[in-house]
Amino acid sequence: MAGAGAAAVGGTAALAATGTAAAAGRTTGDGTRAAPSVAVLGGGVAGLTAAHELAERGFQVTVYERRALGGKARSMDVPNSAKGGRRPLPAEHGFRFIPGIYHNLPDTMRRIPFPGNANGVWDNLVAPPEMSFARTGREDLRIPLPWPGHQPADLTLDEIRRALTGMLQTVRGIPAHETAYFVNRGLVFLTSCAERRDEAWERTPWWEFIRAEQMSYDYQRILAVGLTRNIVATKAEEASTRTVATLLEAFVFNALGRGADGPLDRILNAPTNEAWIDPWVDHLKKLGVDFRVGWTVREVKHATGKVAAAVIEDPQGVRRSVTADHYISAMPVEHARRTWGADLRAADPQLGRCDKLETDWMTGIQFYLAEKAPLLHGHLNCIDSPWSLTAIQQAGHWPSRNFPVDYGDGVAVDCLSVDISEWDRPGILYGKTAKQCTRTEVAREVWAQLKAAVNDTGRTVLKDSALHSWFLDPGVDGLGTPDPTNEDELLIHPVGTFHNRPQAATRIPNFFLAGDYVAVAIDLATMEGANASARAAVNALLDRAGSTAARCTVQKLFSAPEIELMKRHDRARYRLGLRNAFDLG
Repeated sequence: MAGAGAAAVGGTAALAATGTAAAAGRTTGDGTRAAPSVAVLGGGVAGLTAAHELAERGFQVTVYERRALGGKARSMDVPNSAKGGRRPLPAEHGFRFIPGIYHNLPDTMRRIPFPGNANGVWDNLVAPPEMSFARTGREDLRIPLPWPGHQPADLTLDEIRRALTGMLQTVRGIPAHETAYFVNRGLVFLTSCAERRDEAWERTPWWEFIRAEQMSYDYQRILAVGLTRNIVATKAEEASTRTVATLLEAFVFNALGRGADGPLDRILNAPTNEAWIDPWVDHLKKLGVDFRVGWTVREVKHATGKVAAAVIEDPQGVRRSVTADHYISAMPVEHARRTWGADLRAADPQLGRCDKLETDWMTGIQFYLAEKAPLLHGHLNCIDSPWSLTAIQQAGHWPSRNFPVDYGDGVAVDCLSVDISEWDRPGILYGKTAKQCTRTEVAREVWAQLKAAVNDTGRTVLKDSALHSWFLDPGVDGLGTPDPTNEDELLIHPVGTFHNRPQAATRIPNFFLAGDYVAVAIDLATMEGANASARAAVNALLDRAGSTAARCTVQKLFSAPEIELMKRHDRARYRLGLRNAFDLG
């Protein structure tokens, strides 16, 4: 807990004092040295990670969160949905996906105790045995995800027939020369040196790098759009090759079992808060972390060469001046940069460059079903859907939960959780973009696009009669009006983004940055990026504080050692202005 005593900031009305702990090196009343205090501004994955690492090292930590702990990663209750002593129906901003390429986040999860689990919360991860590219008007491409210990999905003879048909249709849809070209582009990137990746490929859109404009429709939908908008949540036409290909390279190595923490696809075995966030918060409280939920950061004040205070509005609307020895800004970039005034930005130019980082809409909607739908046991990617839908049927992955017994009114038996990645293209039902639709129209449009993807080859998978209810992320507001808003936008990665991402350490000696927009090895808006950046921020703080505590481990993405010689060769070619040796143009 932080101690008392801070002066009001500026002339803002109703500024009160709160929350300052003794500075590093300061002594308490009994003559003992007080632990340094840290104000963590934001309680999402980045903020909770920073609090975790700092509390384990003896710092006094207070986390200020405006809405709910867990941020975009949390689950939430559907209001007024619980009956008969059950829990409310579970909802979320978007379903959780924790692939084997993640290492830093799983390390944190292993250190969060959970009853009955030897490896803490990490043991709550389960691996779906398959995924699917759902094709509208064709059989779906159903892909097994083999991994040691996996139980293959049980398929009927008809499902096997459909899976083989989908595979053959896909093979016929992408000409052999296009497949060969795509593989060649993969080899080009794989053997490219860091300089070529960071400079040439960062300036090249993925769409252009793989020549999607000149290729077949299936090539575009599967290899360009399907592997970007639906898997790495960014736009193929705009996203940098560096960002997309770095992640695809990591996924390939993951599938091969190289440098992986676990299977390619992992999800939680219960609603996110139950399986992860709530146990995490409980553990941090036991470590001494103080949480202030409902507190909104308004400004980070700069004076005399350092951060002097954070102006934070409490749940009653009173603005308070919060002081600490160190400050970690752990909010999403679209919220964090609003709190950086001119003085703070002048002290470190990288803060100003964050204004060039772009965000876009990606939001979840849940459909609660009164009867189970015969979908697959894993993620469904509706790659032909105008709104780039991805989905997963959740109850089958929650073995310790009996959905109708535990949640809602006893009628809903499952939750189909769907992510809407594209909000600016017309749909199939109303001919309007998602932003132009009302909330009800969005739900109806998404349901129609789902049915178009899975009910299109003589089998009714989703029935209107089975739809119990739906819930759209409340962070979206003003739909159907000229000014729709989204509180939880997603960082996207147009060309050049890499060079505008800030470091965790700033030029301001007691101010640090954590969030998925901070420059770390995983160049994408992910929970892993948020976790890794928080570790980097804590390490920078430890350095500035002169702490002797062990530094946080920050593990990079796997790099195959047998490729290093070719990368060194490419570095020499790049410096001479030559193409990569595999680059056929």
